[in-house]
Parts: sequence; structure tokens; C-alpha cells
Amino acid sequence: MIALSSNLLYTAFFLYLISTFLFGGAIRDRRKQYEKPNKWAAIAISVTMLGFVTHLGYFITRWLASGHAPVSNMFEFVTAFSMMFVLGFIILYFLYKVSILGLFTLPITLLMISYGSLFPTDVSPLIPALQSDWLAIHVTTTALGSAILASSFIAGIIYLLRSVDQTKQSKKTFWLEVIMYMIMTILAFVVFTSIYRGLDYEVVYNWIDKNDQEAEMTYHLPSLVGPNQGELLTKGKMDAFVEVPAIIDAGKLNTVIWSAIAALLLYGGLRLLLRKRISAALQPLTKNIKLDMVDEIGYRSVAIGFPIFTLGALVFAMIWAQIAWTRYWGWDPKEVWALITWLFYAAYLHLRLSKGWSGERSAWLGVIGFGIIIFNLVFVNLIIAGLHSYA
Repeated sequence: MIALSSNLLYTAFFLYLISTFLFGGAIRDRRKQYEKPNKWAAIAISVTMLGFVTHLGYFITRWLASGHAPVSNMFEFVTAFSMMFVLGFIILYFLYKVSILGLFTLPITLLMISYGSLFPTDVSPLIPALQSDWLAIHVTTTALGSAILASSFIAGIIYLLRSVDQTKQSKKTFWLEVIMYMIMTILAFVVFTSIYRGLDYEVVYNWIDKNDQEAEMTYHLPSLVGPNQGELLTKGKMDAFVEVPAIIDAGKLNTVIWSAIAALLLYGGLRLLLRKRISAALQPLTKNIKLDMVDEIGYRSVAIGFPIFTLGALVFAMIWAQIAWTRYWGWDPKEVWALITWLFYAAYLHLRLSKGWSGERSAWLGVIGFGIIIFNLVFVNLIIAGLHSYA
């Protein structure tokens, strides 16, 4: 069953890759009217839906094989989140028939699946705190709400690429390039980690954890930062330049730093190849898009995703926290960032409805919101020690 589950995920990945090229064809075909469905778009959305069905098949078969909802570790959550992300796109596509959404959504989905696949994929028994039906209720609802909210990022990026003047350098072009660099960071993480995994690189440290207990930590990349009171046990390998407190997962932080460095190299190489800003190179793809429609898609994504996220990340989470830990709220890092995410999108809706923040300002808010979601998913989950930390 596990083998079938993995094959279904690989199939979904392959179908999403095909759909990306098909949506590219949908844009090139009848360029002046590409926001309307054409034969390329019809094939692309059909292949995307087939990919989603196989992705859902992966989710169901892994659930049957493990006996619990497959959202208990980093690999499972990211693949589930990417599945919800595609579902949100499919819904928005049938509402608006905008092909360019697929051209931007599916590459992000491919990156997310690739990213998640670098974490341990084995099925393991749940720890006692997670052995509850609330695991499926809380986490899957949170993933769905977050994924629909994240769709506003796609709409926001398309809006900004279309509206920002790329003929001169400005604060807007600078921040657009920062966004491009952050996307490159995920790609760099996938490539860089895959290379060192293929080389079987491994460094082991003995360290003192936050409970003042000795433990071992394994690195799969050269160590730039070391664990608290770390002692290098692997001979002939580079030792860390600096130690970090026990509350920080040094191994994961080390990976993030290497990803940032690799992203700089990748971004610099692309800039040299393109001889222009990456956002400027992407701008022609959005040439004929209707800004009002993209703005509406971004708003609709938040309007739909916000109540779902509220239920999953706050209401259901507090109910489960009361059952598991006899308290509704405990200021755990994950809980704090879930609240920050909720407050941000509440502010988005307030500014949109009460202050008239539409268009470009709304687009920037959609991009910032996605940054908060990704920070919560990556940095808080992996690096800051807490009750919700997993990998």
C-alpha cells in the first residue's frame, strides 16, 4: 500500500509538470484572448484534475496504510498542503477561466512536493499526543484554509508583475526581486540537498538539548552553525563556526543558511543569463491579463480561505489543545504564528472592505500573507523548538 501511495504521488507530480507546459501553450495560443478557455487550457485543466485525483489517491492510500491522517510529519503535511493548493486553484479556475493561474500555481506546487520529499517519508506510529481524531479535523482543515489563502499570493504576483513598471528601478521592483529570490531559495534547497544526499554526506555532533540531556544530531550538509555545546564526532569534516542555543534546531538552521547561499548563486546565474530582472523577464506573460479580474481572484481567495483557516487553526486547535493539554492556549510558537496569520488576514479583509485597499495594495498584502504562511510552515515548524515542531 505504501508503494502504491508513493507511485500515485510521483504520478501526480508528473501530471502537474505536464499541465504547466500545457497552460503555457494556453497563453501562447490566441494570446490576445488567452484569459478565455481554448483547447490548450481545456487539456491543461483536465490533466491538472487527473493529477489532483492521483494526489488524492496518494493521500487516501497513505491514510489506509498508516491508520491515521497523513499530516503528522513534514513530508505528509507539505504534500497534503500542496494537494489543497491545487484544489483551490481548480475551484478558482472554473470560477474565472484564467489560464495564467495554472502557469504560476503548478510550478509552486511542484516545488512544494519536491521540498516535502526531502524529509523522511517513512510511515511511523503517532506519538500519544497525536493519537486523536482531532489530528485529521484540525490539521487538514488548517491545510485547506492556508492553501486557499495562499492562492491570493498567486493572484498578487500576477497583478504586480503586470502593473509594476519594469523600465526603471524602484522599491517595487526591488521587492518583486526579493520575492523571486525567496522562490529560488526553495528550488536551491531541493537541488543542494539532493546533491549532498546523493553523496551520502553526514556529520554527527554530540550536543546538550534544552532539557540538559546529551543527544546526537546528524547533519547532511557541511556545518556552518553547530548545536548547543556541540562536539564534532565525525573526523575529517568541517566544524561549525558558531553555536546556537538549544531552543534552535541547529541542523535545520544550517540547511536554511545553505539554501540561502545556494539561492544567491542560482539567482545571480539567472540574472546573468537573462540580463534583466527575473520579474521583468516574467512580465510579458501577464501582458493581456485583466487586472480587475486578478484583483477579484485575490480577494475571493482570502474571503473563502479565512473562515476555513479560522475553524482549523484556531477553533479546532483550541478544542484539541484543551483535550490533549488541558488548556485552550499556551503561547507555543506555532500557536502564536497561527494567531499572527489570522490577525494579518483579518486586517486584509478590514482594509479591503472598510478602507478600499484594492488593486496593487491588496496584491502586496496577498504576497506578504503567503510569506507569513511559509515562515510558519518552514521556520517555526523546523527551527524553533515547540510542541508543534516536527520534521
